Amino acid sequence: MRQYRPLVTGTSQFSHSTLAVGPHSARVIAGARESLQDRLKGPVGPPIVTAVAKAPAASADVQPSVKMRAEDLTISYNGREAVKGVEIEVRAREVLALIGPSGCGKSTFLRSLNRMNDTIDGAVTKGKVELEGQDIYAPEIDPVMVRRRVGMVFQRSNPFPKSIAENVAYGLRIAGLKSRADIEGRVEKALRQAALWDEVKDRLDDSGLGLSGGQQQRLCIARALAVEPDVLLMDEPASALDPIATAKLEDLISDLKGTLTIVIVTHNMQQAARVSQRTGFFNLGRLVEVGDTSTLFTRPRVRETEDYITGRFG
Repeated sequence: MRQYRPLVTGTSQFSHSTLAVGPHSARVIAGARESLQDRLKGPVGPPIVTAVAKAPAASADVQPSVKMRAEDLTISYNGREAVKGVEIEVRAREVLALIGPSGCGKSTFLRSLNRMNDTIDGAVTKGKVELEGQDIYAPEIDPVMVRRRVGMVFQRSNPFPKSIAENVAYGLRIAGLKSRADIEGRVEKALRQAALWDEVKDRLDDSGLGLSGGQQQRLCIARALAVEPDVLLMDEPASALDPIATAKLEDLISDLKGTLTIVIVTHNMQQAARVSQRTGFFNLGRLVEVGDTSTLFTRPRVRETEDYITGRFG
């Protein structure tokens, strides 16, 4: 059984209950409105239909385990609201995709899940974000401990000017791990999880800056995975990658989703359909709609969502 780490430095971990996540079962995508299907074959092209048809099935659990929850979350920069009253659950061991036009607040919301907005001057967060029932914005919570449990991969790869091995080991050393054998084992494990080990195992002492763009992004993912987070946040992780590197990244996300909770922001609706079980649509700082990916793309409840996914705006 996994040992959960405390968010408060120097104190015992907060109480929680561990809920089992049952097996995923495939759902048949049926009953989509013909008019919407016709539009999907228009502005956004036929590939979105194929991607939705292949979307991962959402959890069939009656009461899925909730890893994180946002309640009445509002975030402003120097008085201007970027996120407005968002309420959403992030379920355990699922991939949640966030889509929406540029500047809609999805990346700001993503950063709120591990308090990265704290580092931005003028940012003010109101409301609540819970990690397994504990408000991560409570006064006694250490933001560093939050970020150890909720890792992040950014839009552009940012490897350190260190060796491949040291890039992955960096967070482990900061966390206080000293055993060389333990560090080497964790480095190899993380590189394997990131599907990078076979490509770099014979050159671990080479600079991480010498890797290709796609390899650098997977190196950054390995660095995040090395500290064994509970949640991994990904902000447009494939935006700077070529199609082959993007496909490898999507395969990696699919491999990780059974053991890790992932929240990914993407402008690519086909990518959201391919990798996620659930999708949320943001617009003008609001969470307009969230639901099973297949349902949101074929039978959205809100006309605003339909207008976006059919290319009427955004």
